[in-house]
Amino acid sequence: MKIGELAERTDLAPSRIRFYEKIGLLKTVNRKANGYRSYPQEAVTVLKLITTAQQAGFSLDELRTLLPSDLADWDHDSLLNALRQKVRDIEEIQARLAQSKAQLQDVLTEIEAKPNDMDCATNARRVLSQFGMSTSGSPAPET
Repeated sequence: MKIGELAERTDLAPSRIRFYEKIGLLKTVNRKANGYRSYPQEAVTVLKLITTAQQAGFSLDELRTLLPSDLADWDHDSLLNALRQKVRDIEEIQARLAQSKAQLQDVLTEIEAKPNDMDCATNARRVLSQFGMSTSGSPAPET
């Protein structure tokens, strides 16, 4: 199939398909005598794998090492190890995000607890001091 049909089947721009070919992710490309690219049906599968893996957080470099030149030659153990590692990476990111969210919620709660007779600047200093920060944004000196 030609690049236009491949682009239509995968919802990718032809330039993106050529890019994947250029960096070695799409290897199933044949050139006709007139220079036109010809793609087998397998190219649709490979491109869908690439886009799905990118959405799951895999980098292009990770995909380059993970994708075999022929899908029939996929190393099962390497694939499982890469997927398990990506799950661990995502869990670490989730833990950091949960911690950041909790800290922001604590700050928000303190800001919302501003006494009615207190101006915003004084409240900001009050909140910052509770979290061990000076008004300059750096840690408050120990006293």
